[in-house]
Amino acid sequence: MKHWVFFLVLFFFLGHNAFSQIPQLTEKSQISVLTCAKGDDLVTAFGHTAFRVQDSTLGIDVVYNYGTYDFNKPNFILNFVKGRLIYSLSRSRFDRFLFAYEMERRWMKEQILDLNLQEKNELFQFLENNYLPQNRDYLYDPLLNNCSSIVGDILQQQYGDEITFDGSHLEKQYTFRELVRQNLSDNSWSSFGINVAFGSVVDRKATVQEHMFLPYYAMEQVNNTTKNGKPLVLRERTVLNYDEPNLNGFFPLSPLFWFIALLLFTSTITYLDYKHGSRSKWLDFSLFFITGFIGLVLALIWFGADHTSTPKNFNLLWAFPLNIIIAFIYIFHSKLPKWFFKYLRFALGLLGLVLVVWVFKVQVFSPLLILLLLTLAIRYVFLLKFAKVQ
Repeated sequence: MKHWVFFLVLFFFLGHNAFSQIPQLTEKSQISVLTCAKGDDLVTAFGHTAFRVQDSTLGIDVVYNYGTYDFNKPNFILNFVKGRLIYSLSRSRFDRFLFAYEMERRWMKEQILDLNLQEKNELFQFLENNYLPQNRDYLYDPLLNNCSSIVGDILQQQYGDEITFDGSHLEKQYTFRELVRQNLSDNSWSSFGINVAFGSVVDRKATVQEHMFLPYYAMEQVNNTTKNGKPLVLRERTVLNYDEPNLNGFFPLSPLFWFIALLLFTSTITYLDYKHGSRSKWLDFSLFFITGFIGLVLALIWFGADHTSTPKNFNLLWAFPLNIIIAFIYIFHSKLPKWFFKYLRFALGLLGLVLVVWVFKVQVFSPLLILLLLTLAIRYVFLLKFAKVQ
């Protein structure tokens, strides 16, 4: 029995050591790009991309996945807020990778690359070297450096001027914001939150290669990429054939429902306040505090973080950080101070400036923002009117 244990340990040691030496692929090998369908939550809403390396002679069939992260890493949430989130390259057997998508009923397509044996081995060695513990981690950026955009970066790094990314298949070159919104319903909290967090920097047009940060666009781009004038893709096949997920939400839980409710509620309270010559402090405090708090967060992720997508955010015009201070000053005054009405005029001017910025496309906002702007404008105008009554 001891002899069997010895040979078993020796087998695993030699197998691991052989793989760590990066074996040479044979003529039966192939390297492909896998594209996986989007899922039904924000984390999976954009799909996924990975590399697959197969060699039936050597018994290799592994997936190299640049979209791996670990919630248990120290300061994960803090690093996410700071824009310093670390992702890793993982390596797993293809059957395990496939099983996860079968369970979620998400389609998977494979594009086999037209590479000669030397090029396959060079790409395989690159991936294996990237998988080394000292190399596998990288600074993640959702728009510029993720599991999908890395595919284009690696191809360009490996083949340089031999690779040509042809953009003729694109209807037009979209902005980063437009590309993100194509994958999210405008009437969803995730879409609204992302639109509020994104600054005007994402309203520039993405280059042809930059479109590849989205897996679906990466798949189309690989199909429209040439190497030395020949198509990069040898052939394409469907690995898993499921329908595209239906992401219809429940309207009473949607932001549109709640923003309409907030507008109607604020309008009703404002009308009653006007009729009775009163002032609902709790409503005004809530509006000032919430918009001020949102503005404070937006300012912090603009000036205090390393995110490339949050600078120059004109949502700060309606979510003005000083509102959080005004909220507490306002709540403790039975009679409004004169300077407060100057501040209200200033705040109304900022709301108008949002529309100017929007019209001239300096920054594009969520369509749902119109309801919030109306809500704030109604209350600000009432308070100015209330001052005259006083």
